[in-house]
Amino acid sequence: MTLLARLASDVRLMFRRPPRQQYGALCYRLKKKSGEVEVLLMTSRDTGRWVIPKGWPMNGKCAHEVALQEALEEAGVRGSVEAETLGSYTYPKVLRDGVQVVCKVQVYALEVTDMAKNFKEKGERTIEWVSVDEAVSRVREPELRNLFLAFKQKMTDKLSVRPAKRIPVAKKVPAAKQIPAE
Repeated sequence: MTLLARLASDVRLMFRRPPRQQYGALCYRLKKKSGEVEVLLMTSRDTGRWVIPKGWPMNGKCAHEVALQEALEEAGVRGSVEAETLGSYTYPKVLRDGVQVVCKVQVYALEVTDMAKNFKEKGERTIEWVSVDEAVSRVREPELRNLFLAFKQKMTDKLSVRPAKRIPVAKKVPAAKQIPAE
């Protein structure tokens, strides 16, 4: 490497910014009849690529609470979010001023229990429920694909160890009280 190339490389490293932090929700539900896992994908507003709900940190909210809030605002879903992260992925984002930055998204699993009829970004995105394999084929970010695959394995393991449905044991019914005849 020439001295000039090395200097140029060092200068680029000095001006490289650390990734900007975001928090996202991998929203899922279980189909009632089959028990299959479905995940929510939505299109981004700017490029139309398939993504998950995500957003910037919010004052007074923990990371998983931000993920829950973003899922409601962007996709209209509510549910139970895990406090432990599934992992993270990075992607390039072009800001309003045209500057491109790298964003690191910490992802939290959110089991969807309800869908709102009206929400902040309704009509701005396409929202679809798909299989995990379909989600893997649609998203562009390789690290996000890997998170979906790891989530699929986690859910497979979780669902395979679920206890069988218990059949309630008949309770012993006390004999009727005898009332003496008059």
